[in-house]
Amino acid sequence: QVQLVESGGGLVQPGGSLRLSCAASGSIFSINDMGWYRQASGKQREWVAGISSGGTTNYAPSVKGRFTISRDNAKNTVYLQMNSLKPEDTAAYYCNAYLKLRTSSRYEGYWGQGTQVTVSS
Repeated sequence: QVQLVESGGGLVQPGGSLRLSCAASGSIFSINDMGWYRQASGKQREWVAGISSGGTTNYAPSVKGRFTISRDNAKNTVYLQMNSLKPEDTAAYYCNAYLKLRTSSRYEGYWGQGTQVTVSS
């Protein structure tokens, strides 16, 4: 009923930039918070950044000042602009959306399939 599709990952050199996108589609009534998480090989998934439906943003200390989260509510899409990338940013990046389906009475969290970001020279 709902799909979250990420794109924009890839291989980039240290100091470079990437922009991730995540588009939600399906029988969606409303989307509340959206966010990005990442999971490096052998580590637990960690929260990276979040944005409310009104545009309030929050960031993990490790990415604050380098990453920018934004959203286009008309397109049900969330973005993550990543600048000054470091090797330690290498991970699979997942988007998350807290949304309500047209057929549901409550909000629930949904995940995308992930997109790989590799920062290496």
